[in-house]
Amino acid sequence: MEVLAHNPSAEARLDKTVAVHQTAMILLFAVTLFVSAFLLFSVQPMVAKMLLPVLGGTPAVWNTCMVFFQAALLGGYAYALGVSRLRLRHQLFIQMLLLIGAGVSLPISLSAFWIQSVPATANPVWWVLACLTATVGLPFFITSSNGPLLQKWFATTGLKSADDPYFLYSASNAGSFVALLAYPVFLEPYFSLQSQSRVWLIGYVCLLFLVGLCAIALWRVKNNATPADEFVRVANSSISVVNRLRWVVLAFIPSSLMLGVTNYLTTDVASVPLLWVIPLALYLLTLVLAFARRQLVSIHSLHVVLPGITLLFLFLYLSHISIEPSWMMALNLIYFFVASLTCHSQLAQERPGADRLPQFYLWLSVGGVLGGIFNVLIAPLLFTSIIEYPLMILAACLVLPNSSTEKNERRARKLDFVKPAIVLGLTLALAMIINRNALGTLTGLLIVFAIPMILTYPSRRRPLRFVLCSAAVLVGASALTVNHRTLHEVRNFFGVLRVTTDPEDRMHSLFHGSTIHGRQFTAPAERCEPLSYFHREGPLGVVFDAFRSSPAPKNVAIVGLGVGATMSHARQDEQWTFYEINPAVVDVARDARFFTYVGDCAQVEFNVVLGDARLKLQKAPDAGYGLIVLDAFSSDAIPVHLITQQALDLYLSKLAPHGLLVFHISNRNLDLKPVVADVAGSRNLTAIVLEDAAMNLSKGKDPSVWVVMVRDANDAKMIRDHPNAKSLDGDGRNLWTDDFSNILSVFRWQ
Repeated sequence: MEVLAHNPSAEARLDKTVAVHQTAMILLFAVTLFVSAFLLFSVQPMVAKMLLPVLGGTPAVWNTCMVFFQAALLGGYAYALGVSRLRLRHQLFIQMLLLIGAGVSLPISLSAFWIQSVPATANPVWWVLACLTATVGLPFFITSSNGPLLQKWFATTGLKSADDPYFLYSASNAGSFVALLAYPVFLEPYFSLQSQSRVWLIGYVCLLFLVGLCAIALWRVKNNATPADEFVRVANSSISVVNRLRWVVLAFIPSSLMLGVTNYLTTDVASVPLLWVIPLALYLLTLVLAFARRQLVSIHSLHVVLPGITLLFLFLYLSHISIEPSWMMALNLIYFFVASLTCHSQLAQERPGADRLPQFYLWLSVGGVLGGIFNVLIAPLLFTSIIEYPLMILAACLVLPNSSTEKNERRARKLDFVKPAIVLGLTLALAMIINRNALGTLTGLLIVFAIPMILTYPSRRRPLRFVLCSAAVLVGASALTVNHRTLHEVRNFFGVLRVTTDPEDRMHSLFHGSTIHGRQFTAPAERCEPLSYFHREGPLGVVFDAFRSSPAPKNVAIVGLGVGATMSHARQDEQWTFYEINPAVVDVARDARFFTYVGDCAQVEFNVVLGDARLKLQKAPDAGYGLIVLDAFSSDAIPVHLITQQALDLYLSKLAPHGLLVFHISNRNLDLKPVVADVAGSRNLTAIVLEDAAMNLSKGKDPSVWVVMVRDANDAKMIRDHPNAKSLDGDGRNLWTDDFSNILSVFRWQ
């Protein structure tokens, strides 16, 4: 030792050896956490995509999956907290044993049992949760425990950075972030679901190897902390109930917001992995930024920005002002990013010491699970509209710190309630004035929303006052009925249905989400006229004329009931079958208070088959239908699994010779003509597009785009001769299958 003390080169070599050892240890743990998180978040879109086709392609599939994954994550964190109290060697043994044991359920796949047991009429939420538990529950649970457990192990190494191992949380979230970006860009386009499952299995084996290396490295450190030692540290660093509740709330809000923005994007565009993973990736990015050693965005600046962007977002979101879809999507994501980063930065500021790390992550996970449960299980029971999204927008502002400079606190507390009451009264008064004078849409919205919101903004330094004023604007503006009045609203697993009427009660309309799904005149003489996309003067009238001139059997299959407007095209010598996945749609269409197409206008006997069309059509007779019409929408989004090559093969097997196959592809956000053209080309079909841009609200007519496919070009001669008809030829670049879809290639950016 004395020689070393007087030998600078020996000291330098020793220091270098120690530095290399520390760097290697940090790198090993960081890589292991990265791989573990990568596996966790790459399996989520993969499994959800397996479930999507059997559940009608509804956005609720992903949100329900998220609840399961959040709950499994909570279970993993609870297990990590419990096992971390054991001796280190016991922790290492149990973790390796469970990781190896979970491998028996791999590779991940959806068995025939689960596919055949999908409920046709009941809410499938519990079926989804049970299916996920059986197929991916065990490997996801044990892999999720690696995050807090490995960080806890690292804290026992005695390294310089072991006192604050939260930087490894950023490495873990970086792995999650990369996985979510890699899935739609690299995994989904180039690997089938079966191949993806095998790739995931290979990754899991690599994770086993890395965790084993971590265990060996820790064993060599020989840091065997006893349970007694750890309980002493707990006693010396107690955490209050208030702190735990605040952690839960700060984790709850971003989790709920993430599902809210995901529901918005996937309802109006399409339920596909790309649009699932973008909000989740942003969510994880905010965790990476918040828990990084160096803060790129100061929390003070976030406290200033959030109230302003909240008011702007609420105005555009609730007023439904028409702006480009891409801009509205971007605004949703920007708001979500700012709100999540604000909450997560506050969490990072309030994190405890390393000895309470597993407990901290456990409470964060509790908040995340509660956010998911609130959106998926509780909100649909409490609310008939998607009100949880704006509620969480307000909640994000409510948890901001009070930075008021008002000196008289008693007076300030009174104003916290008096000013919102004034704002509510003003908003109600403005709404009544607009209703009475029937001002233009944009003018009315600007007056009712903008003026009270301008008065609200100065209250941003007192979160309670700001939130109550904002809520007052939302409540008061609900009295605005200048354009339409809501007659009926219902919500279930498949979304929100809303029946409205115009001020004169001349026409009833059905909305799913933000998209019109059918109209009907209320006057008895006009009730049986098909309106909206199904107008006799529109493309569908041309289709039925061609169908009746063909030798195909007069059996008709319609995928998607809507308000039943297509029934007005039926004739007595025909047999009609509707395939509808949403029971609420059937109830609305049959309710004579709102629509009477299927009651008063039906000239033929018809059947309604409940369930996903692809599953139910398999039971129909082969070559039995002379006309199959695909008119299934979730708001403005066509379920992707209904326009794939595999779906086309099913339709063709049920289509009689000389039959017509028709796709309704009207869409504000996606240009689906290249997709349908390539799908038709893959089976050598002739495809013709009927595009009608004419809109006439006085006649109840909406613009629409329809594509007709036939095996023989001669079967579509009447359609080809129509002035609005064009031949549709693909180039093979947009061929969608059950394993592949590329939303970006068909998105309308302008």
